[in-house]
Amino acid sequence: MMGSLVLESGEIFSGVWLGGEESVGEVVFNTSHSGYEEMATDPSYYNQILVLTAPMQGNYGESNDFWESENIWIKGFVCLEMQNSKRDNSWLKKLTNKGCPVLSEVDTRKLAITLREKGTVWGAIVEGSGDEAIKKAQQMIDKNKDEKGDWTKVVSCKTPYTLEGADKLGSKIALIDFGCKKNILRELQARSREIKVFPANVSSEEIKKYNPDAIFLSNGPGDPANVIEGTQTVRELIGYKYIYGICMGHQILAQALGGSTFKLKFGHRGANHPIKDYIADKVYMSTQNHGYAVDEKTMPKDIEITHLNLNDNVVSGLKSSEHNCASVQFHPESHPGPHDAVTIFDYFTEQTKRC
Repeated sequence: MMGSLVLESGEIFSGVWLGGEESVGEVVFNTSHSGYEEMATDPSYYNQILVLTAPMQGNYGESNDFWESENIWIKGFVCLEMQNSKRDNSWLKKLTNKGCPVLSEVDTRKLAITLREKGTVWGAIVEGSGDEAIKKAQQMIDKNKDEKGDWTKVVSCKTPYTLEGADKLGSKIALIDFGCKKNILRELQARSREIKVFPANVSSEEIKKYNPDAIFLSNGPGDPANVIEGTQTVRELIGYKYIYGICMGHQILAQALGGSTFKLKFGHRGANHPIKDYIADKVYMSTQNHGYAVDEKTMPKDIEITHLNLNDNVVSGLKSSEHNCASVQFHPESHPGPHDAVTIFDYFTEQTKRC
């Protein structure tokens, strides 16, 4: 059966429909060569149709041990080839059983080039092809396109919960969950005595009542400018205890400090993005997954830029000694991707004990 990905511009990319439910989302591409499970279950992909540039997907099976949350958050899975044989179609079944539409045999090279040239756009995955598919898809996009909501509240935990850490002499961490990946929690558990995870809409008073040694801001989906409540909470917490943010947490911290963010043309999504770390004085490869970035020109002059994306010189990390906080725009917890930057969690631990 034929299926199609239709962009809001009317461009159509047809392939083989492998099941799931027709859906609408932002169309983004990721250049990682592996990690389809981690990507599909990363809450940062909420409301997005994921295009994989690596040709083969589902080829090494699946396991819930590699999931980065309890759900599949993507709105569609688009690839050149999907493992779908009598021997193994387990990943395909996992996606379609959750209602996630899968489209294979798509010219993903042409699609990725289109997204690089035109930028991130909305699209729809539908059954069928040709003019009928375009008409149906455009109606779905017009009805369901949603860019203005605070997506972090959708993917965040709804009530606080506590995790025991492995280091009995370590710090007590308050983590604000804007869409936290499991491996962030694992890395923090290995270096702390306790973590309490709070929803995205937590108040500063609730955090202070817990009396943590430090505060951690997680990754998450959507436009950081729409995260009004979370930014205000962080603004009220600046100077209270040491704060560190990752990805969405980085963007929210920048906004709380007085800066602003902007939408990247096609985002940074992959596992081979070179980062210059000025604190450690080294370059390493990083995993990245975001569509927005901090505007350096809007940051107060006392904010130090600590990391830089060497592909396009976008701000990838910041630090304020005066306000006792720092953050990075990439994913030191990887999953998928290289482990070069995992020492950032050691840096966070050291700063937490020092402050």
